[in-house]
This record gives sequence, C-alpha cells and structure tokens, in this order.
Amino acid sequence: MSKLTSKISGRISMNSPVVLGFTAICLIALVLSAITGGQTNNLLFSVYNSSLLSPFTYIRFVGHVFGHAGWEHFMGNIMLILVIGPLLEEKYGSLDIAAVILSTAVVTGLINFIFFPSVQLLGASGVVFAFILLSSFTGFRDGKIPFTFILVAVLYIGKEVVNGIFIQDNVANLTHIIGGLVGSAFGFAMNKIRR
Repeated sequence: MSKLTSKISGRISMNSPVVLGFTAICLIALVLSAITGGQTNNLLFSVYNSSLLSPFTYIRFVGHVFGHAGWEHFMGNIMLILVIGPLLEEKYGSLDIAAVILSTAVVTGLINFIFFPSVQLLGASGVVFAFILLSSFTGFRDGKIPFTFILVAVLYIGKEVVNGIFIQDNVANLTHIIGGLVGSAFGFAMNKIRR
C-alpha cells in the first residue's frame, strides 16, 4: 500500500456500516437490473402477488427495498438515507437501524402482497419515511413527545394521505405512511428502553 493510500484510508471512517451496506446493496441491485433488463428486479428486488410455494416470494418480502426503477428513483431515496441514516445509526446503534430497515421491508412487503396483488412494489421510500419519522425522536426526553415529531408527522404523513386521496399512485403513498408508522413505533420503543 502506498503512503498516499494509507494516508487517505487513515482519514476516512466507515461511520455507518448498516447504512453504507444498505446503499451498496441498492447500488448493486440497480446495476444488476440494468444489466439484465429488469429481470433481477422481477426475481429478487420487487414484491408482488406470487406463489407462496416459491422461495423467491419470501426473499422479495425483504428484497423489494433494495430495488429501484432507475437512477433517479435510486438517487431520490439514497440521498435522504445517506443524510439521515448515519445520524440515526450513531444514536441508536447498527442493530436497531438494521431492525428498522428489516421491519419496514417486511411490513410494507406483506401489505402490498396482501392488499395490492396486481401491483409490483420496489424502492426504499418506506425506509426513507421510517428514518424521517425516527429522526424526529432524537430530541425525546423525559417521556415527552417532541414537538418536532408532531410537525414531521403532520407534514410528511399528512402530505401522503392527501396525495393518496387525490393522486392515483396510492400504493406508494401507503408505503410512505407505513414506513413512517414503523419509524414512529421504533422511535417510541427505542427511546422508552433508553430511559
């Protein structure tokens, strides 16, 4: 290893392994989808109604949060995750953030599978909304609900409810709402445990 490489690597820290790992998997899924003409998204990285006898159905309950329809979809989600995620991972720890991602994936995947069988769902927007609502709990003290949580919930979730009523893309809006609810539940639970 050269002195320059050693000097650079000595100044860079892998501060958020779960968020960085999640981002890397999403990027790999995007590249694979581009190479295969979307076949990997269909097989692994999106959830839709399929046979419960297929093992891929269960992989997709989690895998759908890694898949994205294209570069813009990927960037829109990952930029927010990279901004918010490391702060959350530093506060709550890697295992808790991994649990938030996994729970959001499973809950949104199951709801889409059961209630929207003809819709193919993919993308990390549910995780983004979980992180946004979870981040509003960072000021949680003495068992009091932070006013920032109320504002974020009203603004973000309220916007998604309105969009769900007036815009036809109500599956994505529902995913955002569910992600926000998962993030809120984890925010209450994790801060209660820490008290």
